[in-house]
Amino acid sequence: MSKSFFPEYPPNLSNDNLQSLQELAIDWSLSHGLVIRPPTNLALSNNSSVMHAPISLFPSPFPKKTFYQAIELQPVFNLLFHKLSRNHEFITQVIEEVTKVDDFIDELYKIYLKIKEEGIAQPISLGLHRSDYLLHVPQDASEANVLQVEFNTISSSFSSLSFLTGELHRYLLESTKYFNSSELLKIDSLPLNDAMTSLPKGIAKAHELYGSPNAVVMMVVIGEERNAFDQRWIEYNLLNNHKIHIIRKTLAEIDQQGKLDPETHALIIDDKEISVTYFRSGYAPELHPTKKEWDARLLIERSKSIKCPTVAYQLVGTKKVQQVLAMPGVLEKYVTNATDAKKLRASFAGLYPLDSSSEGEAAVKLALENPERFVMKPQREGGGNNIYTKDIPPKLLEISTSERSSYILMDLIQPPSMRNIILRQGELVKGEMISELGIYGVFIGNDDVIVNEIGGHLLRTKGRETNEGGVATGFAVIDSPLLV
Repeated sequence: MSKSFFPEYPPNLSNDNLQSLQELAIDWSLSHGLVIRPPTNLALSNNSSVMHAPISLFPSPFPKKTFYQAIELQPVFNLLFHKLSRNHEFITQVIEEVTKVDDFIDELYKIYLKIKEEGIAQPISLGLHRSDYLLHVPQDASEANVLQVEFNTISSSFSSLSFLTGELHRYLLESTKYFNSSELLKIDSLPLNDAMTSLPKGIAKAHELYGSPNAVVMMVVIGEERNAFDQRWIEYNLLNNHKIHIIRKTLAEIDQQGKLDPETHALIIDDKEISVTYFRSGYAPELHPTKKEWDARLLIERSKSIKCPTVAYQLVGTKKVQQVLAMPGVLEKYVTNATDAKKLRASFAGLYPLDSSSEGEAAVKLALENPERFVMKPQREGGGNNIYTKDIPPKLLEISTSERSSYILMDLIQPPSMRNIILRQGELVKGEMISELGIYGVFIGNDDVIVNEIGGHLLRTKGRETNEGGVATGFAVIDSPLLV
């Protein structure tokens, strides 16, 4: 899977043909809702302007066998993380050490313990997950496999825009003549993607299980939402396909306006009962600037609304849990099917603690001596938080031994690159690219499994030299896989 695997990709088009394709892609995006809000300095007043989402002009080649391997893993990961979220012993053993050096995790953990003591009002959990992977080619290997980057249990974004990007590529392949020169570009090589409907379908099922047809779904959002169109598509789908109303509230607004019914523990806001609380926000410290936000999080957790995620789900989505699962024998305690456990473990990159244990000290020594082999990860979502290669030694020397516990060390995956063309803010950029595959999962359960499904996929592509991979943070573009 070196770049020589696709020497003729993307098609070699003339400048006139490229410009024509660029215009088609922009026009299709603007007319089909594949859009985002522009940066503040480019926006009109009252959020009345949009621009095309950052996208790839061509779908990116991705090994068909490897793509379906990742698909096959998702239901197993869904069930694993649900089991972990309900295992008090596991959560306390893994998370307590992190709370000593991470105030954000500490606040979440305090809520978790308080609810554990008071009693859980709603036993049903809704998980809208996404497991992210990079391709990896072992030395002297002829095939690629996937290694997991992370497992997201909160705010798994871009499901709708991912679907639309696939539809854009399908349209371009069907309606233009510019792809004839490439043997790879075939319409049946674009896999169908139901990510736009699967996540709303999961929310709708949770709403149905709540059992109050007059209740509404609540989406927890950031106060000044800039990239809200993926969320609007969820709202549209819930109302249009499921006849469910949805309201949007910030944590501060929930603290001010929310209350619990003293008898039923129903969450009431604006005189509406909340059936499902979906957190599109709330995954980072800066989203909890005051005590009001934390009080709102506790209020929601105390309620009988079905949470996506629960605090327990959010805690088991931390990087520390990912590292602990990779330790010998740990995963197998919770995945008793030997075949499933073997498949999951094969997707793990090398993961190491950075605490004061003998394993942690050995990992620190490795990272200081060979930093180019690693990435250092904190317990954070949203992109832009990792520490790479040459920046690792000064960071390790700067922090105390106890502060190291809030990080893990991970082998730096070296994915194969390819050439592609991306489109950002109306401009084409050509170069060496790498792609990160995300597989969505929908899980609903209590003591029993109610729903465990695959929810579509997301492909994000970025320049080879770029470490971080977030679309909203400006590092990557939305893409779709071309199975080869």
